[in-house]
Amino acid sequence: MAELKTLEEIRARLSAIDRELIELIGERQRLSREVERAKRATGHATRDYRREREVILGVRRHAERHGVSPDIAEQILRLLIRSSLATQEQARVVAAGQGSGRRALVIGGRGKMGRWFAEFLASQGFRVEIADPAGPVEGFQHLARWEDSPLDHDLVVVATPLGVTSEVLTALSLRKPRGLVFDLASVKTPLRAGLEALVRAGVRVTSLHPMFGPDTDLLSGRHVLYVDLGHAEALASAQELFAATMAERVVMGLDEHDRLIAYVLGLSHALNIAFFTALAESGEAAPRLARMSSTTFDAQLDVASRVAEESPALYFEIQALNEYGTESLTALLFAVERLRATVRARDLAGFRQMMERGQGYLHTRPQPGRDPA
Repeated sequence: MAELKTLEEIRARLSAIDRELIELIGERQRLSREVERAKRATGHATRDYRREREVILGVRRHAERHGVSPDIAEQILRLLIRSSLATQEQARVVAAGQGSGRRALVIGGRGKMGRWFAEFLASQGFRVEIADPAGPVEGFQHLARWEDSPLDHDLVVVATPLGVTSEVLTALSLRKPRGLVFDLASVKTPLRAGLEALVRAGVRVTSLHPMFGPDTDLLSGRHVLYVDLGHAEALASAQELFAATMAERVVMGLDEHDRLIAYVLGLSHALNIAFFTALAESGEAAPRLARMSSTTFDAQLDVASRVAEESPALYFEIQALNEYGTESLTALLFAVERLRATVRARDLAGFRQMMERGQGYLHTRPQPGRDPA
């Protein structure tokens, strides 16, 4: 290759390499679809952790031989693997065709999770209708009022705001729809009356909580929680909707769900709200803190920033409407007060005990994304 002498020539070559990289990524995506077809034909699972580990270790070695940072090479490869898995998962969901022409009604389908679920069902072959007074969603049949529907669908998904979901469930119990009914609420105790009304009416009912946001493109490592309301066939049918995905399906009782969610969502939200509230009221300018931030501060700030962008109404409902909500808030209050007292007393032994107890607790949790072998 002739020696590159000018800045323009170097930039032109870099641009050409960038285009080649994109073309190679496109080819990799096409091969991913072929891999999915082969896996489906032979009964292999979509994700193979052992294969991923071998590929990543091989790329790290290859990168080192070519003077490229192995860490950067691994980060790039993990992004490509994630993209490939998302492509394979979506292909498998479509191929499974759980809907097979059946009809679904999503009440509140203009909301973010309602829309995600409508598109998810449509990809499985369901003919989806959305009922939402806020207006239609492109690509779906629309009803302004679900009450005007004959409710002759095979599946009814309630994706309304938490504050009105119990009323919708109660109203549905009076209509006794023939299809499977479930909600998508983040907290279940406020829905107790509505869910029990559906049970008493003999409706095929369960309750779902997708533990991911509407921007999720890959369900590997994600969880879908199911509340068992005593109807085994309804529970099995709802679980089957995610059978073709890599999501982990977890079944529990209604009160158990909310007791645990008080920590999984309530505590984590509260911690971040307290964090950015303390910063906002500290009197210190954000740009000044940013110039002297640390790795831990930056990581916490990233999470807190995402929390701050969420819906205040939704996050308030998660805190205020959960019958078990104050339990985790009280635990947080006592933990902060204990830390404050330990520091004020200059109690190194007590501080070390808190750190060691936390370390022991956190070491028992499974590590997401790690090779289980």
